[in-house]
Amino acid sequence: MTPAIGFAGFSGAGKTTLIEQVIPYLKQYGLRVGLLKHSHHDVEPDTAGKDSYRLRHAGSDQLLLATPHRHILFFEYPDDQKREPVLEDCLMQLDHSRLDIVLVEGFRDQPITKIEIHRPDYGKPLLYPKDTNIVAIATSEPGDIHPIPALDLNQPAGVAAFIMTWLESAEPARF
Repeated sequence: MTPAIGFAGFSGAGKTTLIEQVIPYLKQYGLRVGLLKHSHHDVEPDTAGKDSYRLRHAGSDQLLLATPHRHILFFEYPDDQKREPVLEDCLMQLDHSRLDIVLVEGFRDQPITKIEIHRPDYGKPLLYPKDTNIVAIATSEPGDIHPIPALDLNQPAGVAAFIMTWLESAEPARF
């Protein structure tokens, strides 16, 4: 399986913004980047009235929408139970033959290698003291002393360089 590194932090810390800024640097290194984002919200990525929407809502359990530019895979849960997605199941759905790295946003409590996103002015506690899977902290105050590497949250090139160094020694994720 492809090496995966997570971005963990509290809501509003800037995970999505940082990942959005890091991806172009990883692409400049020649990496094929996959992304897995966890959301606590129910999203509707399809347009009402379109064929794919109609077919999904007709009762299909899985639907793969294929176009010349992209594929979109929908999995429907057959009941109304609220359930959290399982990280391992989500990772297995990716085509690892076409990826060099998977960036994972969310899944904060899962046992994968992670970079913590932290803004001290938000008043939220640090995660790394209780999570040994956090290998670095990207923070708005990188001058603070931490027992793990402190990266400047506002310097995505530096975060990408850290990921490249990590990737050189990373073993594929095992689930």
